[in-house]
Order: sequence, then C-alpha cells, then structure tokens
Amino acid sequence: MKIGRNLPCWCGSGKKYKACHMAFDEKIARFQHAGHIVPDRKLIKTEKDIEGIKRSAVINVAVLDEIGEKIKAGMSTQEIDDIVMNTTKKMGGIPADLGYEGFPKSVCTSINDEVCHGIPSKDIILKDGDIVNVDCSTILDGYFSDSSRMFMIGDVSPEKRRLVQVTKECVEVGISKVVPWTLLGDMGHAVHQHALDNGYSVVREIGGHGCGNAFHEDPFVSYVSKPGTEMLMVPGMVFTIEPMVNMGTDRIYCDEENGWTIYTADHLPSAQWEVEVLVTETGCEILSW
Repeated sequence: MKIGRNLPCWCGSGKKYKACHMAFDEKIARFQHAGHIVPDRKLIKTEKDIEGIKRSAVINVAVLDEIGEKIKAGMSTQEIDDIVMNTTKKMGGIPADLGYEGFPKSVCTSINDEVCHGIPSKDIILKDGDIVNVDCSTILDGYFSDSSRMFMIGDVSPEKRRLVQVTKECVEVGISKVVPWTLLGDMGHAVHQHALDNGYSVVREIGGHGCGNAFHEDPFVSYVSKPGTEMLMVPGMVFTIEPMVNMGTDRIYCDEENGWTIYTADHLPSAQWEVEVLVTETGCEILSW
C-alpha cells in the first residue's frame, strides 16, 4: 500500500514516511521486481515490537538457565516441565507451548533419537549418557520468544558429544550468514553444508520460522535450501535458527500414538539448538538462546 511522502510512516514511529521507511520500501520493491521473495510489512517488527520480544526473551533465557542448573540423571521430563511452568509464571509470562494446537505440556523435551516435540512425562526418566533438547517458548504481554538448548546427561559418548557440538556450530554458521539484503537460502545452505562436511544430515520437513508477534510466523526457514533462493532478509525481521541435525539419515517419522513426537527413521541420535534473531542493519542480534 502506497503512502504519501509527508504522511506518518506505517511503522508507527511518528516520523514522516519520506524520513523513515520510504527508502527501505523502495529497496525491497527493487528486489521484488528482480523476482525475489520479499517480506511484507507485517513481518517487519517496530521498535515497540522489538522491545516487547526482548522482554519476553528475558524470561525464556532465564527458564533455560534454570533448567541448565538443575537437569541431571534420574530427573523426569515432567520435572523439567514443572520448572518451565513455575519459573515462567513467577516472572509474569505464559508458556507458549501449553495448549498450542493441542500440545499438552509447557515445553518440548526430546531425547536421543527424538528429533523434536517430545512430550514431558513423569514416566520418562533421564539416564546417564542421554542427550536431550529442551525447547522453550514464552509469551509476555502478547510477544513471543523461542529458543532451545541441548543438555548432555552424565557420561555421554564421544559420538553424541560431537553431534551436539557440530549442531551448535551449525547455528553459529547460520548466525554469521544473517546479513541484511541477502537471502535466507544462502544462510540455510551454509548451515546444511557444515552438517554435511561433518558427516551428518539435516531434517528437511521441519525448520525455523518467523516469531515475535505470534508463535509461528512467516517465513519458513529451511536449512537444506539453495543459494540465491528463499525470502530476502531485511532489518526488522525476527526468526529462529534451529537446524535439526541427525547422526544418520535425514528421514523422520511422527509418533502415531501421541501425534507429536518426531523420531529419526533409523533411530540414531538427533540434536538441535535454537536461537531467535533480529536482523539489523549490519547483521543480527540474538534475542533468545
């Protein structure tokens, strides 16, 4: 939608359009005219949005920090869920996972060959040698934050430790490739290549996503993409970098009984780290980790 040069900018800054986002919009239009996928205005976060997302992220990070201090062998995944619920509520937030499309718990806990969406239970006990992804998401005042960490329980095999480390490196590669006015496909390809170079595969069907004003927004963020493809990254976009890296095949399947938990098809381990980033004028800012 076109705006007059001297009218207030669509971002709510109070500035005239010509002094605020007019040049920005014109630059996006040039990329669109060249055939690239570009974000619409609803994906560009305002200063107010960014402040709200950062406040939500404070809780999300604090919850994962507390889990990191308490997680151990012999703990049930329900105890992890209790930490998430209690800490989030104490800090004034709401666990975004709880009730999302029917998800029954406050957090996802995915162990060993579980790729994602593991459901906490008092009957699932962490054991020495396990690797577990804890994926935490928070709502505060209508703003969403989302990140996850891998935890290694006790004496973990060198093979699993290496998978966890390389997966973290994949996220770091992704962060380094978030450059404004370049394409998401370039970033995703770099992540994929790092996994391949280390002998691993990356899940194709599930990826990152826009986040902030809703739990899951556009764009879908693939980590098996090709250079020169996918959406243009521009300042103000917020999305997650969260490759799911498998020790063996990239093929996966969903638990038919609970309808949520995703497993590797060959039952070899999978690992995932997730950060939420804001695209800036020079690169990106990590909001939640």
